[in-house]
Formats: sequence, C-alpha cells, structure tokens
Amino acid sequence: MDADLEKQTMRKIYMRLLPFAFIAYSLCYVDRINATFAGLTMRGDLQMSASAYGFAVGTFYWGYFIFEVPSNIVMEKVGARLWIARIMITWGILAGITAFSTGEISFAVIRFLLGSAEAGFFPGMILYFTYWFPAKHHARIVSGILAGFVVAVAGGAPISTGLLSLEGLFGLHGWQIMYIAEAVPTIILGFGTYFIMTDRPEQASFLTDAEKTWLANKLASERKAKEAVRTFTMWEGMTNPTVLLLALNYFGIVTASLGMLFFIPQIIKSLGVTDNMTVGWLTTLPYLCGGASLIIWGRVSDRMNERRWNLLGACTVSTLGLIVAGLTMGSWWALVGMSIAAIGFYGSKGPFWAMPPMFLTGTAAAASLAWINCIGNLGGFFGPWYVGVVKDLTGSYAGGLFGLAALGFVAALIAAFGLRIRDVTREAEPIPAERRAG
Repeated sequence: MDADLEKQTMRKIYMRLLPFAFIAYSLCYVDRINATFAGLTMRGDLQMSASAYGFAVGTFYWGYFIFEVPSNIVMEKVGARLWIARIMITWGILAGITAFSTGEISFAVIRFLLGSAEAGFFPGMILYFTYWFPAKHHARIVSGILAGFVVAVAGGAPISTGLLSLEGLFGLHGWQIMYIAEAVPTIILGFGTYFIMTDRPEQASFLTDAEKTWLANKLASERKAKEAVRTFTMWEGMTNPTVLLLALNYFGIVTASLGMLFFIPQIIKSLGVTDNMTVGWLTTLPYLCGGASLIIWGRVSDRMNERRWNLLGACTVSTLGLIVAGLTMGSWWALVGMSIAAIGFYGSKGPFWAMPPMFLTGTAAAASLAWINCIGNLGGFFGPWYVGVVKDLTGSYAGGLFGLAALGFVAALIAAFGLRIRDVTREAEPIPAERRAG
C-alpha cells in the first residue's frame, strides 16, 4: 500500500513541477548563452578583442557571486513562488537591455547586472525541490531541470543565429534583435510563475490528504536522520570543509565547461565555416551529447544510489574530452573532443547536486547550496577570460582548452579523495511491511 501511495504521489509531483522547471531553466539558459552567438557579429560591431569579450561575458558571474547567498536566504523566507517570479522578470528585462550595449564596458556592466538579477535561480530551484522530493529522486530531478539546457542550445542556437541574420531590421543589428526577442518569453513566464508555483506540499491542492501525509512523513524522517548526525547553522554550513570541497570541485567543472561553451561557435567558425546558421546547428552537437548524458547519468546515479564515483567518472570524461579537443584543434576532431567533454560536464550535474542535501537541512542548506553555486560559477568569469587571453596571445584555442582540462583533472581528484559523504538518508528508509512481518 505504501509503495502504491508513493508511486502515485511522486507521479503527480513530477507532472506538476518538472515541466515548469524545465521551461524556466531553458529560458534562463537561452538568456545566459545567447552572448556566445551574439559574439559572432557583436565583437566586430563593438570592436572587442577575444580577451575583452571573454572578460565582459564573465562579469555575469561576479553578480552571481555577490548576490547568490542572500537571494537563496530570502527565498527560504518569502517563498519560491514570489521570489522565482521576481528573479525571472528582472533577468528578462536586463537580458533585453543587453541589446543597447555600446562597447565592452557597457556590455560588461549589463552582464554583471544580469547575473545579479538571476542570482539564486538555480540553487533556489534545487532548494525548492528538497521540499518536495525524497533524497533518492534528487539526481534525476536535477537532471530533469538541467535538461532544459538541451532545448536552450539545440533550439536556441539556430534561432539565435537566425535572428542574427535580420541585420538592419528596425535599424538594429542582428544581435540587438536577438537579445530583445529572446528576453520577451522570460518576462511573460516570470509573471505567470506567481500563479503556477506552489510553495510547500501542504499547500498543494493537487495532492490528497493521504499523499500529503505520506510525503510529510517521508521528508521528516530523512531530515531527522541528517539532523541526528549534526545540525548546521548557516555559517557552519558555509564554512564546512565538505561544502568548501564541493564548491572547489564545482569551480573546476564550471570553469572548464563555460570556458569551452562561450567559444564553441567561434572555434567552429575558425574551422572554415562561414555561414552563421551552420555554426549554430553545429554548436548543438556537443550539447545534444551532454543532454543525453545528463539524463542517463542522473538516472544511473539514482538507481545505484551512489554519487561520489559517478561524479569522479564524469569529471574524468570531461578532462579527456578537453585534451582530445586541444590536441586536434584546427580539425573536425576538435568538435568530437568538445562533445566528449560536454558528456562529462553535464553527466556530473545530477550526482553532484544530489550530494549537498545528503547532510544539510534548513537555512544551512539554503545558504550552502547558494554558496557552492556562486563560488563554482566564478568559473564562468575566469574560464572565458582565460581562453580569450590565451587565444589573443597564441592565435589558437588549443592552449586554453589544455588549461581547462587541468581544472577538470583537479575536480576529479577532489571527487576521488575529498567527497566521502555519509548518506544517512539511506539509513532512514523504512523497513518494508513484509520484512517487518517476518
């Protein structure tokens, strides 16, 4: 009976919450990465070097770093419905304002403000889902949310490059039209978010009383198991050595992945592809591979109920892919290497984000999830900047990719030797009725 009730309850929650999170993250990712496609023509129009471009797109992540933790703490206090709506509306507006950049300084300032507005969205969603999903669902639900990036890249790449071709429409550059057009859906969904989301399971009209009771008891038993080991204050959580190691691991992966991401279209163009639309379609290939890995690796991690070794495997794959791409730069094998790297980058997400809730609860979880994400996302500044600087110095992207591979290797070492986290939620699993009877 409990198994049937669990299955019925979780099916309802998945169907209610996952589609919205998937669409919202898709729009988030489009507004974040469309600068990669804008760079195909925007750099020339605004006379930006590769290093200036890499620096400017990376300022987004300094806004993230400064406002991520406060944003997540506010969300825990005021509720996800109101706060996620605020985040989406403000980031949509600023994404559209990017169209009015006049040079590298204004572009960098707007990107910083965009990161400040979006701060808290992803860790806020991770925290929000800990209110609804037992631990054994965490890797697949994170993978389900992040799969939105596949839609963002696979759909956004040809759409973005298509919008670039509208050069001169309304007297605007193509990249200006792209920024404005892609901001509108985010603003619309932001206003709809307030009416779509439900803050807590006890407020859910789509669950029966029996389903609410089962879920409340399940989540309470897991929370008690974690708190029986240790209850962290906000500051204890943020300074906990395991939390800091998680942040360092994430920094390595994010630096490597975003250092590669923001230059993929330009790397492909350097192979001799002159048509921007073709560049857009080819850009989708690494991320289609990454999207498949994200879903499959998340499900495998949940089925195994294992996080650390899955994370290590993903970090290793990403490192090898970057090495292949660097060694073969200038040939189409570089695209194969970047596809392998994307498999590792995105395969790591599910196992990684299932690890913090294994030992953190309450305000400590809210602050620590945001802290991990904001430290890790500083890699979004350093990665593109580093690759741009190396490209300007050497004339090739290969050296930049080798440096990113070194960071992937460091992340693998941290997973192997630093992230031994006891999964007390497994110990909180109830004994099946047939075993109790025996």
